[in-house]
Amino acid sequence: MARVAAGKITGKPRERRGRPPAGVDQPLTRKQELFVKELVSKDGQITLREAAINAGYAVTSAHSRAYELTNPHISPHVVAAIQSYRRELDEKYGITFHRHVRDLQNIRDLALQNGAYSAAVQAEYRRGQAQGDIYVNKSEIRHGSIDSMSKEDVLKALEELKQSYAPVTINITPEDENPSNRNKARKRLLQADKGSGAEVEPETVTDPD
Repeated sequence: MARVAAGKITGKPRERRGRPPAGVDQPLTRKQELFVKELVSKDGQITLREAAINAGYAVTSAHSRAYELTNPHISPHVVAAIQSYRRELDEKYGITFHRHVRDLQNIRDLALQNGAYSAAVQAEYRRGQAQGDIYVNKSEIRHGSIDSMSKEDVLKALEELKQSYAPVTINITPEDENPSNRNKARKRLLQADKGSGAEVEPETVTDPD
C-alpha cells in the first residue's frame, strides 16, 4: 500500500497498458499491406470497411480497424504507406501531355499497319487537338467513308492535315513599279475623260536630245 508523505503519494508509477505507439518506420504486417493495396488500387470503388474486410480483418471489427489504420496518430506507418503507394500509382498511370501525344502516335501507327485508316486519321486529329493551338473547330460536310480510301489516300489526307496548320507566310515586300502598266493606266484615264466630254490636254513629250 502506497504511503502518503507531505501530501504526496509515493510508490511505483502506473504502467501504461495497451500496444506501444507505432513508428513511421515500423514494417507493415501482411494484413496491413493488403489493406493499403486494396484501399489505394480501388480508390472510390470500396469503403474503408470493405478494404479492411478484403485485407482479412474480421467483419465485426473491420470498421474499427479501418479507422485505426488510417489514423496518423495510431498507425503513422500505414498512413505513410498509403501515401507512398498513391504516388507510385500516379507516376505509373498518370496522364501527361507527352505521354498522351506519344500514345496517340502509337495508336495511329498501329492503325495504319492494320488498315484501320479511320482510326489512324482520328488518332492524328486527336494529337493535333492535344497540342491546343493546331485545329480550329468548324463544321464540315463530308461524303463517303475513310475506310473506303486506300492507304496512299489516307497518307495524303494526313499530310494535308499537317499542312492545314502549317504557319502561313505573307510577303509584304512591295513590287517594283512597271512603267508599261503605269502608261496603260494613264491611257484608260484619258479615254474615260474623253467619253465624259471633258477636254484633255495633249501630253507633252520631252525629247531626251
